[in-house]
Formats: sequence, structure tokens, C-alpha cells
Amino acid sequence: MLKIAVLGAGRIGKIHAANIAASPLATLVAIADPYFDNAVQLAQLTGSRAVKDPLELINDDDIDAVVIATPTDTHVDLMLAAARNGKAVLCEKPVDLDLSRAQLACDELAQLKVPVMVAFNRRFDASARQIHQAIASGEVGELHQVIITSRDPGFAPIDYLRHSGGIFRDMVIHDFDMARWLLGEEPVSVYATGSRLLNPALAAFNDFDTCMVQMTTASGKQCHINVSRQAVYGHDQRLEVYGSSGMLLNDNMRATSVRRYSGEATEARVPLVNFFLERYADAYRHEMDTFIQVVQGKQAIPVTPYDGVRALKLAECAQRSAETGLPVSVD
Repeated sequence: MLKIAVLGAGRIGKIHAANIAASPLATLVAIADPYFDNAVQLAQLTGSRAVKDPLELINDDDIDAVVIATPTDTHVDLMLAAARNGKAVLCEKPVDLDLSRAQLACDELAQLKVPVMVAFNRRFDASARQIHQAIASGEVGELHQVIITSRDPGFAPIDYLRHSGGIFRDMVIHDFDMARWLLGEEPVSVYATGSRLLNPALAAFNDFDTCMVQMTTASGKQCHINVSRQAVYGHDQRLEVYGSSGMLLNDNMRATSVRRYSGEATEARVPLVNFFLERYADAYRHEMDTFIQVVQGKQAIPVTPYDGVRALKLAECAQRSAETGLPVSVD
């Protein structure tokens, strides 16, 4: 049995801990969190032990792998410490908010030869995987465009946003990763616009709440991403790929697919799921199953630190474009 520890007992740490505890192929050994009460509560729920210092678990020879679900500014140090100690790593996005720091970490991790996987969970969504496979099999012919809609159901707390690195690094980074994955090519040009339509206070730290991004690859493939921090009707996550032989769409997720017709309404449906933890619950489970198989040597790493660095690079280009009003070339 693979022995795994989770670093961080927040909402993502709870999801990962529960999925490890439910796996027949792994054992959840421990939870670490400087807010020790949080670690204790999660350890009690999952039948593991609690510690305060994540380095205690990184230095524990009885642990094979760690899941890093701590604040972003700790990711690089914890990843490198774990990999230097021979432990496999699953790390939440982003690798870091600073591109040069993330690149240096990526370079060192490549030399350490330890499995390190970045947790871009949307790649593990069943619909997204089916679309990716359909592109690879030629179902849409030559791919021309990818269109991504990504809108959160509610505005995040302003204190969180103040330290998030901005909407492009914090939120749209998922969509940058999806774009690269589906296009099969690196974007070479990024043009982004950003507005403050929901909260003008974001101007104090140069952030936005409503964005559009257009990217182009060297061969001319295009990607459009539209993002909002607040969709009053739920978690709006849609994807479209268009090519020479057709188009593929995935729609939003609802609790039921029933549609109702009456004298008051037609095509009436229940609301969208209202939180990303609901929308991507299966994706998180599949992500953890994949990580376990990676550590066991049963498959290659599907999302590497390099992927994390490339997504962060696109986020930086988008931020610069939104600030200057000009397209930005991706070096």
C-alpha cells in the first residue's frame, strides 16, 4: 500500500484526504497543517494522525508521497524538500506566483527524477477527457478553435483575492492549461482584456473580475477564454472545440437532466451545480487515482511542473496584455 501524507487541511486538502482514505491502493498516513486544530479535525475524520509542521512528514521515512494543498507561496519550498527527500509529489496549482522561481524549481525537479505531478484537476473531468481523446482520434478533423467559458458562482472574499496573484494566475490558469492540452500546441500570442464590473476595489491591487483572452498558436489555431468571478446562476463551465470536420461541446453539470414544460415555462431545468468541489468531484477522484498509478510506475506523469510553468507564463502574458491593451508575444 502506498503511504501518503496530505500537507494542508483546507478545503482542497480535505478533498484529497478523503479520496486517499477511500482508495484501496493507498493509505492516508497523516495530515499536516500549521493550524493544528484543522489538522486534528481532518485526521479524525480520515483515520490518520495530525502534525503541525509539514516538514515533519516530508522527513518521515515511512511516507512514500505527499500531496501539497498549502498556500501558494509554500508550494516551491515544500515540493523541492519532498523531492530532494525522494518522495513523490502531487502539488496544487500554481507552482508559484513568480515565474522565475517556478522555472528554477521546475529545472531542479527535472534533475531529481522523482514523480512530481501538478494538480490541474480539470484535465481529469470525464467530459474534458472525452473531448481530448476525440481531438486526438481526428473526430473534428483539423482543429481550428477552442472556446472556454469559466465563470465562478460567487465572488471570492477580498482578503483572498488580495493575495491570490490576480485572476489570470489564480483562476484563468486552469483555462490556460486546458487550452494548451486541447490545442496540442503552445500559444505564441496572447491578447487579454480585463474589467472591474463587480468590485471596483480590485483596482487597489491591479486585479480584474471580468476577463476575455484570445490566444493564437504558430500554426494559426485559436483559443478564446471568457471568465467572470460571479455568475448568479451557478458554476458555469463550458467547452467547445471546432475543426474542419465538426464540433464538440460539453455542457454544464446539473443535479438532474430532467426538463419541464408547463403553461408558465418551457425547457425549465434545475439550477447548475453551485461550487467547483461539486462540479469536479469525480475529476478530483480520478486525479488522485492517476497520481497513485504514477507513483506505482503504471503510467507516465500526465501533468508535469513544466505544464505548470507554461500555464503561469500565459497568465503573466495575459496580465501584461490587460494592463497595456496590447497583444503580448509568448517568449
